[in-house]
Amino acid sequence: MAPPSATTIESETNGSYPSTNAPLEPGLSESQARGQLIKFPSPPTFTDKHEQREYLKGRLAAAFRIFGKYGFDEGVAGHITLRDPVDPTTFWVNPFGVAFSLMKRSDLIQVDHDGKIIDGGKVRLLNTAAFMIHGAVHQARPDVMCAAHSHSIYGRSFCTLGRKLDVITQDSCAFYNDHVLYSTFNGIVLADKEGKEIAHALGDKKAALLQNHGLLTVGETIEAAVFWFVSLEKCCKAQLMADAAAGGRGHETIKIDDEDASFTYKALGTPKAGWFSAKPMFDVIEKECGADYLQ
Repeated sequence: MAPPSATTIESETNGSYPSTNAPLEPGLSESQARGQLIKFPSPPTFTDKHEQREYLKGRLAAAFRIFGKYGFDEGVAGHITLRDPVDPTTFWVNPFGVAFSLMKRSDLIQVDHDGKIIDGGKVRLLNTAAFMIHGAVHQARPDVMCAAHSHSIYGRSFCTLGRKLDVITQDSCAFYNDHVLYSTFNGIVLADKEGKEIAHALGDKKAALLQNHGLLTVGETIEAAVFWFVSLEKCCKAQLMADAAAGGRGHETIKIDDEDASFTYKALGTPKAGWFSAKPMFDVIEKECGADYLQ
C-alpha cells in the first residue's frame, strides 16, 4: 500500500516530473491520493525568544526521559543538544554524569562556541565528545535545532557492518537517500578535527551511522531529531533480524524499489512528519513523569 493516510506528501523539489499514479494503488491518481490525506499540525510558535527557550528546554528534558525509557543510556555516554533560540551560537546539553531518566529542565547547561559553560544547572560538567560532535554539527547546519547521539544497542551493532541501511520496510523509507555512513573510527571524539569530519560527512542529511560507534540524528525540532533516532534504532534492529533470517535460509531480503521508496519518503521522511510522529512518545513521558522533568 501507499503511505498511511495520516500524512501529507511533500512536492517534488528536484525538477523531476513524477508519475501521476500513486505507487501500488492501481487506478488511484496522485491528485486523488492527495485528496485523501490530512495535513499535519505544526510546532508551536513564539514571539518571545526567552519564552521559547524555556519551552524548548522542557522538551529537551523530556527527550532525555524518552532516551532513558528506551534504554539508550550507556553509563555516561550520549547527548542531545538544543540550539538556543536567544543566542543561536550557543546550545543546551545534558551535564556529564546526570542520568537521562532523571533529567530536569534546570539541570541542562548552556555551552558557547568555544566549549565554555555559560549558564545552567548545578552540575557544570561537559562531555568533550558532545561539544566536539554537536558543536561542529550546529555550526555547519544552521537549520539544525537539535542533534541526538547515543550508544544504543542495535544502532551500534549495525554500525559495525560498515554499510548504510537497506530500504526493506516502510519505516526505513524515511531514511531513503537521507542518511550517510561515517566510515572512520578513531576512539572517543576528543578532537575538533573529527567533529568537523563527522559534520562534513553528515552533509544535509538527517542521520549518520558512525562506524563502530553509534547513531547520530538531527532535526529542525527536538521532536524530529528524537523520533529519527528512535526510528533509526528500530530500523537497525529490523535489518539485523531480517538479514539473519534471510541468510539462514540462503536468501536475501526483498528491497523496496526506488519509486516506491521515494514516494513513501515524501510522506514519512519530512521534518514535519518527524515532529508529529514524536508526539505520542512525548505525551506518554508527560503522563508518566508529570511535571518533574519541567523543574
